[in-house]
Amino acid sequence: MASFRDQGLVLRHYNLGEADRIIVLFTRAHGLLRCVAKGVRRTRSRFGARLEPFTLIDVQIYPGRNLNTITEAVTVETFNARIVADYERYTAAASVLEAVERLLGEEEQPNPQLFDLTVGVMGALSYGRRSPQQMVDTYLLRAMAEAGWAPELDKCAVCGAEGPHQAFHPAAGGVVCVKHRPPGSATPMAGVLEYLRSLRDARWDRADSIAGDKKLGRRVQEEAHQLIVSHLQWHTERKITAFDLAAEAERGHWR
Repeated sequence: MASFRDQGLVLRHYNLGEADRIIVLFTRAHGLLRCVAKGVRRTRSRFGARLEPFTLIDVQIYPGRNLNTITEAVTVETFNARIVADYERYTAAASVLEAVERLLGEEEQPNPQLFDLTVGVMGALSYGRRSPQQMVDTYLLRAMAEAGWAPELDKCAVCGAEGPHQAFHPAAGGVVCVKHRPPGSATPMAGVLEYLRSLRDARWDRADSIAGDKKLGRRVQEEAHQLIVSHLQWHTERKITAFDLAAEAERGHWR
């Protein structure tokens, strides 16, 4: 089989044997890939730090029956240094990488739009243009839409009745009307659903106005984040552990 070249974002890695590593990549044209980087743990490895998480690389890959092999890697952009320098940014970025791996699911299923979105949020987190939690929540709403799991925030997710509706249930697919509200539905406080719609639609002035309320802004953001997380984890059927670290970092931000 012929080797191929692609751009990839390093999501994570784990050790293999004494000197090698498995690198989990989200590539633009080939989707999620697991690749062996031979000798990468040796002091004089030709790969250096290019295969660390939060790094965008141009990579040459030789396909294998069970695992691919990285034969060359060139750094396109490294978000690592700026992200790891700030714990809140780091935990937010880690939650993005874990979430996108869950959203991709099967290997070798290309999603160029999701790839561009993920690289974009790495850049935004790296340069600190907005609060980390707001950037992550906006990313997750758009990423779930790309994956086909966008939460319905306007009409009843069950019957399509026009809103506004006051209840939300992940299993139903988002907001639900009184008639079709399942047991255990959440009833978000005032402003939460409007805040989510503002993030989804990139209405930053409105989102900032809601989040900036001195009395309720923090609670609105926390509830909105929990709805996004519960919706994502319901549909991926996996707990995303990095969200716990991100929540701790966010609580520290408010102290």
